[in-house]
Amino acid sequence: MASLRTLALACTLLTTPCLIAQSTTPLTLPQAEAIALTNQPRLLAAQQRSLAAAARVREARSAYLPTLAFNATGVRVADTATSTAAGALTTSAISDRFAYGGQLSQLVTDFGRTSALVGSSRSNAQAQNSLATLTKAQVRLNVRDAYFEVLGAEAVLRAAQAAQSNRHLVAKQLNALAENELRSTVDVNFAEVLASEADLAVVKAQSVVAQQRAHLTTAMGASQTISAPLTDPSAPEALPPDPDGLQANAQTQRADLSAAEAQQHAAQQFAKAEKRLSYPTLSIGAAGGQVPYHDHTLQDSYAAAGFNLNIPIFNGGLYAARRTAAQSEANARSNDVRELHLEVTEQVRSSWQRANEAFQSLAVTAHLVAQTKEALRLAQARYDAGLGSIVELNEAQVNETSAEISAADANYTYLSRRAELDFAAGLLN
Repeated sequence: MASLRTLALACTLLTTPCLIAQSTTPLTLPQAEAIALTNQPRLLAAQQRSLAAAARVREARSAYLPTLAFNATGVRVADTATSTAAGALTTSAISDRFAYGGQLSQLVTDFGRTSALVGSSRSNAQAQNSLATLTKAQVRLNVRDAYFEVLGAEAVLRAAQAAQSNRHLVAKQLNALAENELRSTVDVNFAEVLASEADLAVVKAQSVVAQQRAHLTTAMGASQTISAPLTDPSAPEALPPDPDGLQANAQTQRADLSAAEAQQHAAQQFAKAEKRLSYPTLSIGAAGGQVPYHDHTLQDSYAAAGFNLNIPIFNGGLYAARRTAAQSEANARSNDVRELHLEVTEQVRSSWQRANEAFQSLAVTAHLVAQTKEALRLAQARYDAGLGSIVELNEAQVNETSAEISAADANYTYLSRRAELDFAAGLLN
C-alpha cells in the first residue's frame, strides 16, 4: 500500500508541477526534492550524457563483429572498344553489366587495441554515470539550501512583523499619553522613528522572502514561483563527535571521486590502445553475388575470399606522438584523483567545523533571546514607572528583535550547513 501511495505521489509530481507552485497545501522538503529530481534540466542533461556514453561502449564493441554490405552496380560502356580504365572504375575490364552481391569483412585481431578502446569507453560511461549521480546530489543540496533559506527568511519576516506591530502599538500609546501631557513629544518622536525603522525592516524582509522563493523555484526546476507554504522540518540532530567518522564514507561514496577514478582508468586504457596502434592488424573478407546482365567476357556469378595483414612501418612519428600524449594525459588524471582526494578530506573537515559552529550557535542565540526578553521586560517596567528613558526602552526593543532574528537565522543556518556536510560526506547520492 505504501508503494502505491509513493507511485501516486510520483505521478502527481510529473503531471501537475505548476499546480504545486500555486497550491495552498504545504510543501515538504522530500516533495520539493522529488519535483527537482523530475524537472531540473541540469539533472536531465546529465542523465542523457550518461546514456550517450553507454551508447559509445556499444560503438567501440562493434569492431568485434563482422560488417556486411549489399552492393548493386550497373555499367553501360559508351565506347565498345574500351577494355580498361583508370580512376573510379577500376575493375579489370570495363564491360556492360548489372551485378549485385554482398561483402563481408571481419577483424581477426589487432592485438588488443579494440579491447583497450572498449575498456576506455566502458570507464568513460561509468564516469558519466557517476557525474549524473553527482548532479543529483548537487540538485538535492541546492533544493535543501533554497528551502531552508526561504524558511529562514520567513522567520525573519515574522520577527520583523512582530516588532513592527509592537512598536506601532507603543507609538500609539505614547501619542495618547502625550496628548494628555503625560509623556513628552521627544518620547513620541523616538517611538515613531523606531516604528518607521520597523516598517522598513518588514519591507526588506518581504523582498528577501520573494528572492529566496525565486531561488527555490529555480532549484526545483519549476516554471512558476513556488508560493505554497513550506513545512518546517524536525528539530536539527546533533553532529557526529568529529569529522573522522565521515571521512571513510566520503572517500568511497563521493560521486565526483568515483567519476575521477573512472576517468583515470579510461585514460589508462586509451593510452594502451594508442600504444597498440603500431601493432599489426589481421582481417578477413569475402564477397559474392550474381551478374544477371553481362557481356560474354563475364561469368553469371562471382565469389571470393581472402585476408589482409596490415603492418605499420613508418608514418612520420604520428603513432609515437599519440602514444606519448595519451600516456601523459593518463598520468595527469592520476594526479587529478590524488588532488581530489585531498580536497574531499578538506571539504568534510571544513563542512563539519561550519556545521559545528552553527550547532553551538543554537544554544547561544536561544539564551540571548531569553536575556533580551527579560531586559525588555525590565526596561518597560522602568519606563512605565518613570525611572527609565525612552532611549533605554527603544534600545531594549531593538536588542530583543535582533536576538529573535539571530535565533531564527541560526536554526536554518545549521540545517543548511548540515546539508552541506551531508553532501561533502557523499550522503546525498
